[in-house]
Amino acid sequence: MRLEPITWERLTEAVADRITGSRSGDGGPWLRVAVDATPAAGTARVAAALADALRLRGRAVRVVGINGFLRPASLRYERGREDPDGYYDCWFDIGALWREVFGPLEPGGSGRVLPDLWDPVTDRATRSPHTELPSGGVLVLHGPLLLRHWFPFDLTVHLHLSSGALRRRTGAGELWTLPAFERYEQEVSPSGSAEVVVRADDPRHPAWNAPWEDHGRGGRAQ
Repeated sequence: MRLEPITWERLTEAVADRITGSRSGDGGPWLRVAVDATPAAGTARVAAALADALRLRGRAVRVVGINGFLRPASLRYERGREDPDGYYDCWFDIGALWREVFGPLEPGGSGRVLPDLWDPVTDRATRSPHTELPSGGVLVLHGPLLLRHWFPFDLTVHLHLSSGALRRRTGAGELWTLPAFERYEQEVSPSGSAEVVVRADDPRHPAWNAPWEDHGRGGRAQ
């Protein structure tokens, strides 16, 4: 894959422009966007910047983090507290995401999205109220391992970290999760399946695959 240096600001504007000019793949009135990456890549910051850019373009936005849909500790830790396969297979309540986030945004849906479900600190339901995303609005779901669940995204953005950068930027207490992300790379190949791929090894100097630009130009980073 050939990559082109870009700033985060230009990247955000380009993605926001693309979303603004897009239509839902299933004909519904809402768009669904993924910002996928390991926790070390900081998807919340990227999702928030994208949401701000979309609001400036007149679009209603609901940002949802997959970490708000963790399963209860008794289920997350069923294989142990630091089991990478348990993290990969058991930590996130994918059924709840389908039911409470994607279901309401299907054609004919209510548009009433649940922003989060479970608080990992208290290990209890958050009891957050549903919020309505108006017709024409955009869901931005961010977090890890998003592209393995067949969610009906209209645009996917993947922030890629090399194995070395991932190890450097992952906290000591989270290093046990790295085999889960190796498995994700092998089974899903997010850099091969996402529409927008951003190399973020150095957060000050990202590069992207420029999917909507002329790839015949020179000067792209390898």
